[in-house]
Amino acid sequence: MLNLKLRLTLLNFLEFAVWGAYLTSMGTYLAGVGLGSHIGWFYSVQGIVSIFMPALMGILADRWMEGQRVLSLCHFMAGLFMIGASLYGYQAGDAPQFSTLFSLYTLSVAFFMPTIALSYSVAYSALEKAGLDTVKAFPPIRVWGTVGFIVTMWIVDLCGLQSTPGQWMVSGCLSILMAAYSLTMPRMKIQKDGTKKSLAEALGLNAFKLFLNPRMAVFMAFAMLLGFCLQISNGYANPFITSFGSIAEYADTFGVQHANILISLSQMSETLCILLIPFFLSRFGIKKVVLIALLGWVLRFAFFGMGNPGSGVWLFLLSMIVYGVAFDFFNISGSLFINQETDDSIRSSAQGLFMMMTNGLGAFIGTLVAQAVINNYVFTPQAMGASGVEVVAGWQTCWYIFAAYALVVAVLFAILFKDKK
Repeated sequence: MLNLKLRLTLLNFLEFAVWGAYLTSMGTYLAGVGLGSHIGWFYSVQGIVSIFMPALMGILADRWMEGQRVLSLCHFMAGLFMIGASLYGYQAGDAPQFSTLFSLYTLSVAFFMPTIALSYSVAYSALEKAGLDTVKAFPPIRVWGTVGFIVTMWIVDLCGLQSTPGQWMVSGCLSILMAAYSLTMPRMKIQKDGTKKSLAEALGLNAFKLFLNPRMAVFMAFAMLLGFCLQISNGYANPFITSFGSIAEYADTFGVQHANILISLSQMSETLCILLIPFFLSRFGIKKVVLIALLGWVLRFAFFGMGNPGSGVWLFLLSMIVYGVAFDFFNISGSLFINQETDDSIRSSAQGLFMMMTNGLGAFIGTLVAQAVINNYVFTPQAMGASGVEVVAGWQTCWYIFAAYALVVAVLFAILFKDKK
């Protein structure tokens, strides 16, 4: 039993180490090579591919190919394309073509995004076969995924790769390693029972029947609305904090010089909050847990708007602390909720559908809207020619707008989602 948990721990560590290598620092690299106004596209494309790729790979894992093999295939392809994006970035120097860089990156994330839901399904399947309760056993395993995310954030920061395409090389190499390791995971059952199935059943589309359940439909709708928040701080926190470098008072502060390490406190908070999930879910239920997550997003954005890397750095620290609650109390709890509410014959498909609503439609629309807001206040010709103080003020306005949005979603969720009695 201990051996299984250690194997799944390493699986989660590598899964999120791949993502952590570039997710929070990519915006700084793009802004440095003249692609600041396109940052939103690099983050929103994760949402575009998550609309269909996780669901398709989940169907493949449910019906035709063992889940751990699908996980390996996806990581192998993601790694190859990410290494290609890194090599092109180095070759192009300070003037990469958006179309080429974006295409290579898009192909990589198209294969990476399904691996999050697939890694969850592989872990859930292995734990259930061993007779363990996933709600109690999975969070202490999943927490090591966040540790992996933090480790690669620090590696990229301390190796001076935050503003270079080297961060993508780190990610690509780890993805290839993950592809090999995935093949050592316990085998997952393919749903082949010999009975005649309809076309919808054969394609695994039964997961979409979840929308016929009013309670599940409302939950999925809010999964999309909350997904608007997921990539905003990942994409823009680093460029925002480093923008204080144009103000002499803040230029030499730790936050400006090591924004990735400062932001990694968010993931450290996440490691602690994951461990609180079993208690909060059993004590308060999914509705109150999600409401806590939404209020966490309100505070996450508001503290960014109020803080600075100098005397106001404590507000940045509070923003990092509440991120753990904001992220985990929905993403991990939501995944566990879906796992408990669905039949095992569509479980991988249902996880893919949840990923589609959060990191797919939600993240896609939300990131593009955020890009439009930030372009209006920060990346305009007038703003780019303004003083550092004016640019920072533009950033702060954006964070307040995002906080107001999260507050509205929280109020609507409290009114519309009905918890089981």
